[in-house]
Amino acid sequence: MMNKTDELVSWKSYLNTALFIALLTILLKAFDLYFDLVNISLLYLFPVLFSAVRWGRGPSFFAAGLGVLTFDFFFVPPTLSLTVADLRYILSFIVFLSVAALTASLASKLRSQFHQAQQKEASTAALYALSRKITAISDLDVLLIQIVQHVSDTLDAKAAILLPNQMGEQQLEAYSKEGEAWASDESHLSIAAWVYKHNTRAGRGTQTLRESSDLHVPLATDRQVHGVLTVHVGDRNMSDMPELIRIIEALSDLVAVAISRVKLANEAKVAQLTAESEKLRTALLDSLSHELRTPLATIIGSVTGLLEGEDVFSPEDRRELLLTIREGSTRMNRLVGNLLGMVRIESGMMRLNKEWCGIEDVVGVALAQLRDSLQQRKVSIRLAPELPSIPLDEVLIEQVLINVISNAIKYSPEGSEIVIEAGQNREMLELTIKDEGTGIAPSDFEMVFEKFYRGNLTKHIPGTGLGLAICKSIVEAHGGHIAATKNENRGTAISISLPLQFAEKDGNGHDNFRSENLNH
Repeated sequence: MMNKTDELVSWKSYLNTALFIALLTILLKAFDLYFDLVNISLLYLFPVLFSAVRWGRGPSFFAAGLGVLTFDFFFVPPTLSLTVADLRYILSFIVFLSVAALTASLASKLRSQFHQAQQKEASTAALYALSRKITAISDLDVLLIQIVQHVSDTLDAKAAILLPNQMGEQQLEAYSKEGEAWASDESHLSIAAWVYKHNTRAGRGTQTLRESSDLHVPLATDRQVHGVLTVHVGDRNMSDMPELIRIIEALSDLVAVAISRVKLANEAKVAQLTAESEKLRTALLDSLSHELRTPLATIIGSVTGLLEGEDVFSPEDRRELLLTIREGSTRMNRLVGNLLGMVRIESGMMRLNKEWCGIEDVVGVALAQLRDSLQQRKVSIRLAPELPSIPLDEVLIEQVLINVISNAIKYSPEGSEIVIEAGQNREMLELTIKDEGTGIAPSDFEMVFEKFYRGNLTKHIPGTGLGLAICKSIVEAHGGHIAATKNENRGTAISISLPLQFAEKDGNGHDNFRSENLNH
């Protein structure tokens, strides 16, 4: 069945062929004194060739028949009559028609081959363009939207993709622009369910629902059927459908591979996250068992001694045991705080409550909380003069300093020095904590800020591996940066940079420091 556009094109081709022959006849009639009948008959092959190349076999055969009649009527004696005076002209007409038919067939075949080559080139270009467009897409929803729009633009037709839900029922996932009403038709769901189940195409030009205006093609790979691609092909010629089906199936194969790739990538991510979660859970349980057992054992031992040996201990001994209990409790509280902080960070619930604050106040509060842990270590505080106040979350930055200084205490021997320096570098406040402890291997400078990571030089010392990871998240949430480097002599230097935007004053930028030594 032809649509109206094809019928109009067909009638125009025959009309143009007739006009071409009429113009040629007028031209030859005007110059017939210069041409003999043989030349005139050969010139009538031009409309045949032109029609075959331009419109195909039908108009070319029409040109051949009309050319013979026109040649006989206007040029073969007696003129202006279809009769012939010499019967040999009948043989000439037969030869002309044979040559015209052969020429028309060859030209039409050449035209058909050229048209097929154009279609294959367009199909290849469409596949290449689609493959380039979807290669880097990892989100399934974005992928489906890009695909249906590309198919719609390539075929100049509405397109939709239906995928099975968790219940196995087909549901509309994506559709081309201005195709929502068409794509939401309930009949598409039932047809798509049949196509999905049988992994067979259906619709116009196929063995199933041949007269339909839609074409449904399964999106299948070797492993499984992922869904159905539906294209509104309208009432196109059945003769054009095989090539159109070939193009749509080629596109559907590429789409199926892309969907399979995204699904496999998502499954791999889930598997990786599951493995990492299990690894983190195991590491967390191991770390907690070590970190909690030590302070708990200390607290239980001290409390038991106080209860059972009330008459044995002197006031100094009692104070020592109470300090031990407080230190163990503080250590456990810090561990719980780190765990809760990591939970807030991982869940995205951490919110900054920024206020103007002097860095010397934050350092003082952090040292006050760690006073008992410092024992015989010496702390040197070196702050540049007239440091500006900066906007920060005081509680969170205190937690950062407590974690960093706690590490300096844990990994450095008694009697060593811990240096805390602060200065201004352009629009940043630079805070550095240096210790004289075990140090960090250069290969671990970046890794120590990862969750649960323990440096190779310090694995023998109990710890959760959460402290520096929390510090990094908090500092970066403030727009700053934290890094680990080697201390000048020995040990580690942790550098923290915080932005001074909207600071109250700029500072004088001098290199001299005001220093304060706290000996414990």
